[in-house]
Amino acid sequence: MAKPTTLLMQETFSSPIVDAININDEKTLKVLYVSNFRKVEALVLKNSGTTEQAKDLYQEAFITVWKNVKKNKFLPKNETAINGYLYTIAKYKWMDYLRSPAYKKRDSYHAINETASQIASAESENEYVEHDKKLSLAMEAFEELGEACKSLLTRFYFEKKSMKEIADELQLDAASTRNKKYRCMQKLRGLALEMSEL
Repeated sequence: MAKPTTLLMQETFSSPIVDAININDEKTLKVLYVSNFRKVEALVLKNSGTTEQAKDLYQEAFITVWKNVKKNKFLPKNETAINGYLYTIAKYKWMDYLRSPAYKKRDSYHAINETASQIASAESENEYVEHDKKLSLAMEAFEELGEACKSLLTRFYFEKKSMKEIADELQLDAASTRNKKYRCMQKLRGLALEMSEL
């Protein structure tokens, strides 16, 4: 007789927080929403995100928790349990985003932008008016590089790999890899210069 009783208890499981979610109690949902956002925002900001991204992510996580409670997929016994569950859902959603092609593409763009900016400012430190033009040219020049140079510079500047790691991946010795990187940077500067003269 123990099994039917256990099943009955599972089917009729209830707690104030579950009841509030099931009837869409606006006040409870609002308190739950507001009280947990800052923790999730801190998580996103600490891990390469923005406040806007935190808001979008948190809304998705909150809806997921709300649906799972309504479908009895998660049965929190108290507010502490649901707070932890909400944070965990948000954390895994953000980890998935950081692993996604969309994030890697965005991250590469920012890395290219940063490197191009460094090239531009190094060539023209006191010519602020020319900065934007040089930055744009450097980014265009990078796109015109051959795949071998793009791959090497991406590994070094964007993926922050050491020369030894790159040498191992390219199956070259360290000196050859350094020379190749130097030639690629010279080519990048040359292409940017050519484009500036068009």
